[in-house]
Amino acid sequence: MAGWVDRGNGVVAAVTGLAAELADPVRLTALQLLAAEGPHTMSQLADAIGVTAPRLGNHLARLRARDLVTVEHTGRHAVYRAAPGLGDVLVVLARYAHATPAPGRAPSPADVAHTCYDHAAGRLGVTVFATLVDRGALTAPDGRGDELSLGPDRTAFAELGVDLAVLDPGRRKLATACLDRTHRLPHLGGALGAAVLDAFVAGGLVARTDGSRVLAVTAPDRLAALLPGF
Repeated sequence: MAGWVDRGNGVVAAVTGLAAELADPVRLTALQLLAAEGPHTMSQLADAIGVTAPRLGNHLARLRARDLVTVEHTGRHAVYRAAPGLGDVLVVLARYAHATPAPGRAPSPADVAHTCYDHAAGRLGVTVFATLVDRGALTAPDGRGDELSLGPDRTAFAELGVDLAVLDPGRRKLATACLDRTHRLPHLGGALGAAVLDAFVAGGLVARTDGSRVLAVTAPDRLAALLPGF
């Protein structure tokens, strides 16, 4: 075993170093936000995470030292970006974590499906997003911004009940990646996110709950057929 460690000591050091940085909740959340939603200033990150700017600054300095984030100064603002390719690592880790839930903990209705503004979040939201990316209907986030491009195969939108030909986003972005705070994976925002949720409600797949953000899943079998893994 010692020989294996010795021969791969550079890789082992890199992997264990990355694991040490991801082990802190503040640093992990900062990286997940940057990878999913694109560049943020320090104040934007601090507000999103709920920590003070000085505390966050210490964590960002560590991430910079590890080359996990870069910083660009624009006027008086320092804008932080996730290192290229890091988002793929974070998505795999989050998916693995949710594939092995804590023993004895049953998901709450809000974990399963709730609204984030006018689009779906929770397990429903992240499964919609993953399905659209896996099928080539959307591009995956690349850390350069929160706006997403449509992919080459858009048939999945029609299957979810969304007619792209008549969708008019107006002045809002067509599709955005929004980090799901419960599952730590992106879900779909923007005009397309709202259109998907509206289609699910109109099709009787989910129902809004008065006075609550929780979405009631009313046709789980039909949703499972549309969304592998839900």
